[in-house]
Amino acid sequence: MQQNLQPVERIPNPLDSRIIKTPSVVARRAFFYVQECGHLKAIGAQKTSREDLASYLFAIVLDGQGALTFDGKTERLSAGDCFFIDCRQKHVYQSDPDNPWELLWVHFNGCTSDEYYKLYAAQLPPVFRPAATTKFVAVLQELLRTNTETYADTEILSSGLIAELLTMLLTVNSMPEEADSALQSKLKVVLAYIDANFTSEIRLDELSKRFYISKYYLTREFKRAYGETIFQHIIGKRINYAKRLLRFTDKSVEEISELCGFNDQSYFSKQFKKAENITCLAFRRRWRD
Repeated sequence: MQQNLQPVERIPNPLDSRIIKTPSVVARRAFFYVQECGHLKAIGAQKTSREDLASYLFAIVLDGQGALTFDGKTERLSAGDCFFIDCRQKHVYQSDPDNPWELLWVHFNGCTSDEYYKLYAAQLPPVFRPAATTKFVAVLQELLRTNTETYADTEILSSGLIAELLTMLLTVNSMPEEADSALQSKLKVVLAYIDANFTSEIRLDELSKRFYISKYYLTREFKRAYGETIFQHIIGKRINYAKRLLRFTDKSVEEISELCGFNDQSYFSKQFKKAENITCLAFRRRWRD
C-alpha cells in the first residue's frame, strides 16, 4: 500500500472527520465490516494514491470537484457523482485545487463483498451519477453515526447498512428518479453539517451565513424536504444519542445532558420525557432489564 499526499496535506485538516475501525473476529468471519468511514471537506489539491489494499471504497461528492484515476482511466467528478472501486487495483483520487471537493465515504470489506463487487462491475463503471443521491447520503450518514462509538450491536448494524448500500448500488438504474436540484443538494449538505455537529450549539444565523442561504428560506425548505424543523431534527438527534448513552454507559444524567449538547439538565429531562414518554432513569432501567 502506498499513499502520497502533497506537503500541505501533512497539516491536519480540521474538516476531515474520519472514523477508523478494527473488526472483531466474528465480524471478519460473518459480516460486512467498516474499515474506515468519514466526511471530508478537502483543503486544496488533496491527493491519495494506493494499490494492493484489501478494501472496497464507496464515496459520494457532496460539493466541489475532483478526479479519480482507476483502471487506467481518469474521470472528473463534481457534486452528485459517486464512485465505487476495488482498492486492490491501483487508483488515485484528488480534489480540485480551485474548487476542493467535499466527500462522504466508506472503506469496507468482509462477507461476500467480492461477489457483490463483481456483479456491480459487470453492470456499471467505477464512476456513476445516480438520479438522486439522497438515499446514498442517508446510508453513509447512518454509518458515521453508528460507528462514532462502539456498542454491542455496532458491527451488526454496520453490516446491515453496508448490505443496504450494496443493494442500492446493484439496483441504481432502477431506483425511482428524483429531481436533485441545487436547493436539494444544498439542503443535504446542511443536513450533513447538522448531523456532524448536533452536540454543539447550532444557530440559524450561523447556518445561513455558512451556506449562503436566507434563514427564512432555509427554515421553510428544510421542513418541506425532511418533514421536521431544524430545531426538531437537532433535538431528535440529541435524544437518540442520549438513549444510546443511557443504555450502554454508566454516565450520570447530568453528564449525558452535557455530552448531548444540552446546557440545562432540567431542560434535557423535559425534552427526553416529551419524546419518550418516560424519564431518563426509567428508560435506562427498562432497556437494561
